[in-house]
Amino acid sequence: MNLLHANDRQGEYPASWYTATATALDPFPPLRGETRADVCVIGGGYTGLSAALHLAEAGLDVVLLEAQRVGFGASGRNGGQLGSGQRMTQDGLEKLAGDADAARLWDLAEDAKTLVKSLVARHRIACDLKPGVAWTGFSARETVDLHRYAGHLADRYGYDRIELLDRDAMQALCPSPAYAGGILDMGAGHLHPLNFALGLARAARDAGVRIFEGAEVHHIARGQPLVIQTGQGRVVADHAILACNGYMSGLDRAVAARVMPINNFIAATEPLGSEVARVLTRDVAVADSKFVVNYFRLSADGRLLFGGGESYGYRFPSDIAALVRKPMTEIFPHLREARIDYAWGGTLAITMKRMPYLARLGPNLLSASGYSGHGVGTATHAGQLMALAIQGETDGFDTMARIPAPPFPGGAAMRTPLLALAMTWFSLRDRLGI
Repeated sequence: MNLLHANDRQGEYPASWYTATATALDPFPPLRGETRADVCVIGGGYTGLSAALHLAEAGLDVVLLEAQRVGFGASGRNGGQLGSGQRMTQDGLEKLAGDADAARLWDLAEDAKTLVKSLVARHRIACDLKPGVAWTGFSARETVDLHRYAGHLADRYGYDRIELLDRDAMQALCPSPAYAGGILDMGAGHLHPLNFALGLARAARDAGVRIFEGAEVHHIARGQPLVIQTGQGRVVADHAILACNGYMSGLDRAVAARVMPINNFIAATEPLGSEVARVLTRDVAVADSKFVVNYFRLSADGRLLFGGGESYGYRFPSDIAALVRKPMTEIFPHLREARIDYAWGGTLAITMKRMPYLARLGPNLLSASGYSGHGVGTATHAGQLMALAIQGETDGFDTMARIPAPPFPGGAAMRTPLLALAMTWFSLRDRLGI
């Protein structure tokens, strides 16, 4: 089954709070017949839109192909958190990649946040970008670990944007009985993810990118030039970029072996009115220390947007609201009876190391995917890095591509059941607090 069509209607965004509050963008036409381009970008999420925008601004002729609508996938459905660092912690990266590359990866992650903020400002993208992401611990031990990590970032990388939160400070910020403390990163941020994607699409269009929707790619004939085939047309291009993330659909075996799609879910409550103060007292986003992370923030109209729960098949569960309500009420018991007005799922992609997989699949074919829940900044930045690599500036891309990226054990047939088994174990650890 193709994930592009497993849970959604063709050409329609999901029935999410993001869709309901998005600044609408008229559909782009489908691709019919043959067209020529310097670069063909496959995928209309943050990665592809950023790559296309930066290439067009550099003067290249760019075609972007999106199988559904721009921002249709994880880029338009996620928690909206613009986090600091990479998905893996810096001390973990120091062990994995060495101190020099870990330092370079930190700098690249800071560049990613700066890039998102600059794109929002430069293109006047109305996406409610706000500062602040808190990481919370469920115990005194987890709080100590978070405070230690903040100290490591300050000492090793000079990062001084983090406030330490003891139990009282955490309760003053987020009065959930579940949390014992944490940290608040005011250099990170949060935004309306679909409006950010649509803003990038407008900017790319205005820069001269030819965007086609409903243009699902079925085959790539490699060579010089490449020929990218859709159902009703094809693009002949000197270079191509794969920017499909969880919707790769078998276009490349090397990527499929290392990047696995999973589903994650979000619910939006009714507007909470004065009750918002029992959820958050500041307009920041929150992510906790569970392996299957709970993440949440308040919407512009005072709803709780709460993400929680994962699945590893093709189909979303029949009652997403019930699935998300369970972890939501573990964190906020007083919301047990709160009405849920929207509940939706999205497909993202993870890697074994939870680090993105950037790869040169051929002399004129680049790919970036596997953001593992850290894609707002990382995916946008990966698009820029690929655009620069095509122009000959390869340092950033090569640094990201050097990150070890082992394939999932068991190949495509076994990776899903093995991951589900592993996630069952980690969920048990979450429940037992070990």
